[in-house]
Amino acid sequence: MSSPSVVRSITPARLARAQRRASRLRWTGVLAIVAGTHFIAAQWFERHHGTFKPVSPEHVPVQVALLKPERIETQAAGSPPPAKAAPAAPARPAHAPRKHVLTATRSGLKPHETAPATEPASEPASEPASAPEEASAASVASPASGATGSNANPNATGQGHAQNTAPGVKFSVPPSGNLQYDTFYNGVRNQPGTIHWSSDGRSYDVIVSVPLPFVGTFSYASRGHVDAFGLAPDQYIEKRGRRGEDVTTFHRDTKEIGFTRTPTTLPLQDGAQDRFSMVMQLASLVRGDPGAYQPGVTRQFYVTDNDSGEIWPIETIGDESVRTDQGIIDARHFMRLPRREGDRRRIDVWLAPSLGWLPARLVQTEPNGTQIELVWRGKIAPPDATGNDASSDDASPGPSQPSVTDPGAGPEKP
Repeated sequence: MSSPSVVRSITPARLARAQRRASRLRWTGVLAIVAGTHFIAAQWFERHHGTFKPVSPEHVPVQVALLKPERIETQAAGSPPPAKAAPAAPARPAHAPRKHVLTATRSGLKPHETAPATEPASEPASEPASAPEEASAASVASPASGATGSNANPNATGQGHAQNTAPGVKFSVPPSGNLQYDTFYNGVRNQPGTIHWSSDGRSYDVIVSVPLPFVGTFSYASRGHVDAFGLAPDQYIEKRGRRGEDVTTFHRDTKEIGFTRTPTTLPLQDGAQDRFSMVMQLASLVRGDPGAYQPGVTRQFYVTDNDSGEIWPIETIGDESVRTDQGIIDARHFMRLPRREGDRRRIDVWLAPSLGWLPARLVQTEPNGTQIELVWRGKIAPPDATGNDASSDDASPGPSQPSVTDPGAGPEKP
């Protein structure tokens, strides 16, 4: 048995050596863990780096046109909807999807230039089968135009319709449906997101849901109606994760925009949009006249957030291919240009004609480089219980093709 004097003479030295040895072992373990973590991360990035495809800062085409908010062409009061005159218009392929058409003329053309007649107006139809077309043409013709029953030929339909419309830009609301999207946060795939879009041509409802790791689901809802400038939001609701809702209200009666996040109010401008109604407004404009949006063409939108508003210049980049799990989709790329010097936040949208010009891909790039991306992954769900898609030819014409008779027409604001 050791004596107390021997223990006292040996313990301090051994204890110091043991402490140094333990410290070296701890640091060695920490370094090994760090090195192992970096190795695993490097291996993961090597295998998945193709998933993260940031939008390349390609050269933006030279701007060739700047389009500001304009009135859409609307059907005059008392005139039948444009759909009634469709059978007398130039034949369209039977398989082509029917649009929610709200316009029928190109911006800048005089009404009589929209459907030039190719036959004498007084030439009667020679076949009894054309009687329904004659009745349709006669019902569209305006008394002020001097049209009579002898004008019963297919081309008279276009003339009558043009004389009962107010000229403006083409505008065609996309078909209703639910779209699913693969979501990526800095290239890492997360749970699927959704865009719910519903419109009967008079009102609309869009809800965007994007789940994000650790912070919860980001949801954005915009509800409103259709007026003389297209989509007219009544209320925009934004909820980010566990935070409370921020509500933006468009007061049409007082011509003001109010916020719950700030007591500040803004004047309500014609054609004003929120962050997500802007995407659907753009889709409706492009769907109405795809040929008008060539590379370099820029359209301005006044867009409100949850506490402010500003002009967004949206430029047409060009037609591109979007790679999805369902295959390659042809789409047209639009990009928000910098709003001010030093603006590094960026929004890119790809609208696909095969989806009724609804988004096939959306990418938001933050100033710090963080990217949130949505890529289409599923078909548009049937908008009604019968399973008929709103874009099918045999769908009920109902309220999907209404005439807009009053710039302020639409539901009262919530």
